[in-house]
Parts: sequence; structure tokens; C-alpha cells
Amino acid sequence: MEKLLKVGIIASTHGVRGEVKVFPTTDDVNRFKGLKEVLLDTGRERIPLEIESVRFFKQFAILKFKGIDSLNDVEIYKGKSLLVTRENAVKLEENEYFIADLIGMEVVSDDGSVKGILKDVMQTGANDVYVIALEDKRELLLPAIRECVLSISPERNEIRIHLLEGLLDE
Repeated sequence: MEKLLKVGIIASTHGVRGEVKVFPTTDDVNRFKGLKEVLLDTGRERIPLEIESVRFFKQFAILKFKGIDSLNDVEIYKGKSLLVTRENAVKLEENEYFIADLIGMEVVSDDGSVKGILKDVMQTGANDVYVIALEDKRELLLPAIRECVLSISPERNEIRIHLLEGLLDE
């Protein structure tokens, strides 16, 4: 299980007072309103940053960090990820999971015929799509709907699925 979760990526600077435009990698951009601190992942280190203010523009969150007051101070962080600890992550409802926790889980069909590893989750709008790397080197795109995803067991590191007809045709 990942200890840190990505909530956004600094897309660009915003203005000259040290604000940044953040592309959210979370379901709800409004989650930044209640966030007090993030970790900036520079690739070499993780720098704790206190959030001074939050506002929104289109699909972006505009963040101002305490102690960073000029364009030059934040320009070097474009393209860098913002992380939160699990304690600062949004609370999940029952049967909800962080994508980072699902990646790498074993995937097994209800009849035992298909086995693989969850490689990625594509968020399409209508429903997520699980990208499964099968043992035979093929890739399965499985809609994450009740008819296909029967159970997710983090304690067993397993996702049990049902293959609808036509999903795995040659």
C-alpha cells in the first residue's frame, strides 16, 4: 500500500506572486479546500509546503504556498507532483479504493480461466476501465462495473472478475 498519494501536478505558474496552477489527479478538485499541507516531489526530495490559499479556475486549482512569494520561486517546480500522506487523504466510503492501492493486484476470473495483474486504471467519465496484463502477454480492458468486478480484496491482494462475452475475443 502506498504511503503517499498524488493529488495533483503543477501545470504552470499563475501570476507573479508565487501562485501555481495545479492539475488535480483526484476525483474532486474541491478537496484542495480542506488541505493544509502537501509534499512537493522534486524527484530528488519531498518538500513539505503549507497551503496559504486556494481558488479555482476552470479545471485547475490555483494554490499559494506560505513563504513562496514570487514567480521565480515556483517556476522550477512546473511539472512536479504534489503528494499527501494517507492521514491527509480523503476518507473513502465502503467499497471505495485509491487507484494507487489497486495497481499491482492479482486479477482472477470467477471461473479461474483468466489471470493477470492490474496494470492501470483509465478514468473515462462513464466508468473506470481496468487495464489488466494477462499471463499470456495480452492486455484486457475491463469496464469497472458491478457485472465485471465481483470483489476487491486488499487483504488477499486480489480482484475477482467476471468476463462478459466478447471482452476477451481474439
